Amino acid sequence: MRFKDWSVIVTGGGYGIGRAIALAFGREGANVMLAARSKDKLEAVAVELKAFGTKPMVAVLSVSDEPKVADAVREMHTKTGRLDVLINNSGIAGPTALATEITSEDWRETLETNLTGAFLFAKHGAAVMIKQHRGSIVNISSVAGRIAYPLRTPYAASKWGMIGLSHSLAAELGPHGIRSNVVLPGATQGDRMQRVIADRAKAEGRTLDEAGHWFTKNLPLRRMVTADEVATAVTFLASDDAAGITGQALNVDAGFRMQ
Repeated sequence: MRFKDWSVIVTGGGYGIGRAIALAFGREGANVMLAARSKDKLEAVAVELKAFGTKPMVAVLSVSDEPKVADAVREMHTKTGRLDVLINNSGIAGPTALATEITSEDWRETLETNLTGAFLFAKHGAAVMIKQHRGSIVNISSVAGRIAYPLRTPYAASKWGMIGLSHSLAAELGPHGIRSNVVLPGATQGDRMQRVIADRAKAEGRTLDEAGHWFTKNLPLRRMVTADEVATAVTFLASDDAAGITGQALNVDAGFRMQ
């Protein structure tokens, strides 16, 4: 029970990696606020969290809406008197297309959801953590944040940005006792990954099997990772077990290597 009575915000906590992270914290006693646009999915996860005997909260919002982000952080602090951990997980896949074919609207939406939202939650969450002189921020980037990612330029740009954001926050907030790290998942089993594969297959005129092989061919473990494996890394970095770790980027990617 590393997180007994801790207050944790998880953005994008309604499904996939976000849900796995939220449940991992809940199992160890944390009171989790789930923040995203999908009310029904958030409430379903909140029911799962209540089964652990914790007190989950739901904040229905767009992570790029600063007033609502500020309200969510304020609600968590008002109700629990603390904010121990912030997990910036919200993200969208964005378009699968050549850069010359991507609209400015798709570009903005991807960057606002994946990067600006993380900045806004960090901005308002850190203000609370500074007063406590403690806290942990874990941002969820992607292996796409370290490679060239053809047909996914907005997504890659946002995930590269998450790494820079995380390192900069570590430097700024360290003197206040606040740690900032970033986790880079690789291809992760689940419905979202299947949609990503389908979009790539369509864009490249390949079969689903061919497109899927594109994601797994450079994995020494010869498989995608699971959401639970990502959640395990996230909870470790957020916990006091990692008290001396900040400004780090941790891959959870089955050993991904470009060839």
